[in-house]
Amino acid sequence: MRVLLTGGNGMLARSIAAAWRTAGRDDELIPVTRADADLRDPIAVERLFQEIAPDTVIHTAARVGGIAANIADPAGFLMDNLRLDSNVLSTSVAAGIRRFVYFGSSCMYPKDYRQPLVESDVLAAPLEPTNEGYAISKIAAARYCQYTAEQFGWDYRVIIPSNLYGPGDDFALDRAHLVAATIAKAHEAKSTGATKIDVWGDGLARREFTYVGDLAEWLVSKLDGLSAWPALMNVGKGEDFSILDYYRAALNAVGYEADLVTDPSKPAGMHQKLMDSSVASEFGWSPSTDLTDGVAKTYADYLARLDH
Repeated sequence: MRVLLTGGNGMLARSIAAAWRTAGRDDELIPVTRADADLRDPIAVERLFQEIAPDTVIHTAARVGGIAANIADPAGFLMDNLRLDSNVLSTSVAAGIRRFVYFGSSCMYPKDYRQPLVESDVLAAPLEPTNEGYAISKIAAARYCQYTAEQFGWDYRVIIPSNLYGPGDDFALDRAHLVAATIAKAHEAKSTGATKIDVWGDGLARREFTYVGDLAEWLVSKLDGLSAWPALMNVGKGEDFSILDYYRAALNAVGYEADLVTDPSKPAGMHQKLMDSSVASEFGWSPSTDLTDGVAKTYADYLARLDH
């Protein structure tokens, strides 16, 4: 089996590639990056698929960013993701590829809906405005996967992970998600001797983050059972923490103390979006990395990259 892995330079794809090597699978995994093809270009995508001739696609590529980035450019997040998902999915269908794993996002779920969120809650109510553009693109692609599976009987499945963090994360503050941002800000405070760290919102909003290595290892070990998976499947840690908790975890990993100064005038997004991952647990999902260990490993990766 030849498996095409998109988003090859991203945190999730790198973790999948590492887990693939560790598992010693005989199947050939072919990670591709933007240097291989701009997935927003349909001609480039078609050429890529002709060259690789994959049997299976694992599609992790996406334009992603934290709350500030999504607020600044919702049109860009919507259209860039619609283009790249449309090209990869339509080319896969045209090529007769029968096995496809699409990674959605917890942003697909309604704003301030019931907790924990279950897969049938997608499109049940309005979305969170701060990342609506991104969420709409992910919902559209997820629906296309569902329609393809129903129409052709192919194994097109959608994984909805919680927020992810871990080695390979993007720590640039204009793009970073919460955990990476807390680590970068805590490290900067330690480096400069700052006594305060600014926090958007009141710090009480809760988020579920899953260590990326746990997800990658599970995916690689369970991929052969793809046909038995449901159309949509939540994959999350099963617990959430407040924004302030994540900052404290980062400060603990960095080994520094600073005051956390909240700013309720700044948007914080949904108050809570904990997911119910009980369906995935039926397929062997059991994440083992706790927040303290996960943040420590992520900070070690951050320091290693700074050294280089």
